[in-house]
Amino acid sequence: MSIQVLVFYLLAIVSIGAAAGVVLARNPVHSAIALMVTFINVAAIYVMLRAEFLAVAQVIVYTGAILVLVVFVLMLVQQQDLPEFHGGRPLRIATGFVLGILLLAEVLAAILTRSLRGQPGPWTPDAVAAVGGNIQAIGRELYSAYTLPIQVTAIVLLMATIGAIFLARPETLAERIAAARRIFTISLGHPKGTDLGPIGELPAPSQAELKPASFTRPLILAKSADEFTEQPAWGEVVRR
Repeated sequence: MSIQVLVFYLLAIVSIGAAAGVVLARNPVHSAIALMVTFINVAAIYVMLRAEFLAVAQVIVYTGAILVLVVFVLMLVQQQDLPEFHGGRPLRIATGFVLGILLLAEVLAAILTRSLRGQPGPWTPDAVAAVGGNIQAIGRELYSAYTLPIQVTAIVLLMATIGAIFLARPETLAERIAAARRIFTISLGHPKGTDLGPIGELPAPSQAELKPASFTRPLILAKSADEFTEQPAWGEVVRR
């Protein structure tokens, strides 16, 4: 057995073990670390298969973008507010288990039978070596036969980036003032329909309102609610 085969088996075992750790770990941070180990080992397997472009894309896109997004979500979400974070309903658990088994069976059948093969293209090993490698061959294929889809994808990603920056930008002082003026108050001392307007449009108080408040009616004291309801509204008055 050659050194290359031994290295492949080592990378494959570590990848499978880390992938199992992603599913079995109860701490989401540990799951994210195991996912990173899986991505890096898969990228190393791509390098052994002379697929350098896929290895770089695996590290940049998945390890550098998808994994960072997962970590950000874990940092922003309060785990105690998610009662089903470490579990779920029995139907969901059973459905996920069955779907996982079916997916693994499908991949295993494709590996053992090797019947799922696409139509071979013009890029033979000699043609790839003639242009300088598989990265050069993929670049020529993408930007010659698939130029329009590449440009459309770039425009969509640019629009998504601009939208994310616009939503995440801080509010300016003028926007805060405008938002504060849009806040309305409800006055319980006015009939319905005559409530006060926005905060910035409060009317100036009159001279009568500026005077100290004085009680013109006496206070009514009752020992209990039954005693109060049995008597007239202003029947018995106790002055203090």
